[in-house]
Amino acid sequence: MGKNSFSGPALKDMFADDFKIGAAVNPPTIRSQEQLLAYHFNSITAENEMKFESVHPQEEVYTFDQADGLAAFARKHGLAMRGHTLVWHNQTSDWLFTDGAGASVSKELLLARLKSHIDTVVGRYRGQIYAWDVVNEVIADEGPELLRPSKWLEIAGPEFIAKAFEYAHEADPQALLFYNDYNESHPQKRDKIYTLLKSLLDQGVLVHGVGLQAHWNLYDPALDDIRAAIEKYASLGLQLQLTELDMSLFRFDDKRTDLTSPPPELLELQAERYDGVFRLLREYRQVISSVTFWGAADDYTWLDNFPVRGRKNWPFLFDEQHRPKPAFERLAALSR
Repeated sequence: MGKNSFSGPALKDMFADDFKIGAAVNPPTIRSQEQLLAYHFNSITAENEMKFESVHPQEEVYTFDQADGLAAFARKHGLAMRGHTLVWHNQTSDWLFTDGAGASVSKELLLARLKSHIDTVVGRYRGQIYAWDVVNEVIADEGPELLRPSKWLEIAGPEFIAKAFEYAHEADPQALLFYNDYNESHPQKRDKIYTLLKSLLDQGVLVHGVGLQAHWNLYDPALDDIRAAIEKYASLGLQLQLTELDMSLFRFDDKRTDLTSPPPELLELQAERYDGVFRLLREYRQVISSVTFWGAADDYTWLDNFPVRGRKNWPFLFDEQHRPKPAFERLAALSR
């Protein structure tokens, strides 16, 4: 089967009664993977093109060309679209935090700039983007601190989180608003994310859901930890989405660089892993509304060269030629 001829079960149809099936895309992949995306997926997320520095590089300058192209692709193929992301400590333009003389701005000015940014970006895609990752990765990974150090926290204090949700809801009252983070199934970080979400809800902040990034690998996290995380977040009455799913063939601290193609035994482990994960997700389809892969096929993944330079990875259900891998076949069998 070539890149442009697809037949057999579509991934989105296998789980049509369960949740949306999404993929992260960028301007090259909506061309190189167009047929695959249109056939197997019913939702997309911009990989980088809606992040702050991409759409708002200077205070008076917005650059929407690439983001608009992805939104047009979604319309062309009848795909739902998630927005990613409004507030993050990375990929945020430096001008946001400084005045003309290079000094830090006041809290009031930072929040005013944030509101203007959200009004413009969310407003532009109102009615096209059904859900936004409003705040991304503010939890500290290690230690007792709840929130990670950032310019946001330093200048505005913890209040910037609630304000971002408030502004996003004003800009598009119909959009679903998510908090999004990684290592979301590791017990310590899970409990911190829960603490943050509960505090926002207790303050009356409108948060609809939590995004589990799900950058997982063949060995970690354990299914029991994923289950515990799902149940803990769902206990808050929130909707859950897997927002950035991939299944690396390597443990995070594995530095091997000897593989030029994925060995059959690792592809079989990956198939078992995806099978176990999707069986679990299906159990919780009442609370999980979407599962988005952080890419679509192995010809393009952010895991190439990360965290090990010069190393290829193969984290998806489709190979470099967009053909189904053993993991896909296992999910097809699961859905029959």
